[in-house]
Amino acid sequence: MSPDDLVADCISAIATTEPLPATKAVLERASRDAELRGALRLGRTGINVVYNAPDLTVLNVVWPPAITLVPHNHLMWAAIGIYDGREENRFFRRRGSTLEPSGGKELDEGDVLLLGDDAIHSVHNPVRAYTGAIHVYGGDFIRRPRSQWTGEPLEESPYDYDAIREQFAQAERDAGTSR
Repeated sequence: MSPDDLVADCISAIATTEPLPATKAVLERASRDAELRGALRLGRTGINVVYNAPDLTVLNVVWPPAITLVPHNHLMWAAIGIYDGREENRFFRRRGSTLEPSGGKELDEGDVLLLGDDAIHSVHNPVRAYTGAIHVYGGDFIRRPRSQWTGEPLEESPYDYDAIREQFAQAERDAGTSR
């Protein structure tokens, strides 16, 4: 499977009557495909756009060791497939003007996580190696205004893509290595 095949399969999945389960099936195959994993591992650290359209976004996210992203929402469904490493997700619920923890999920290589359009989560790479994940969103993840939460207590603010990119760059510097 090539990255183009991945995108074509995701486009077919979102055209079904049940796009989220169909996308999960695509990611289960993709996260175990040696050719695709090899191609994706060549991606640079951070959020790498594979495909972006109004109804679908496919990202190759390469997490540096020990990075933790602040809680954020997507405002669209998401499917996350791990092809290398491990990812920890912490989930949150709104409580008035802040958030409260509501569980978590660890993902290992080959696992796929489905998130509804109301999910709020933070992500952490708990290993001393890079983690690779395919993220598929049922909409335009790049241009959709959404929120992130920072501070103590957690306070909502507009999602800051530039700050997230800088956080990836800092984590890369802290790791002291390059891919």
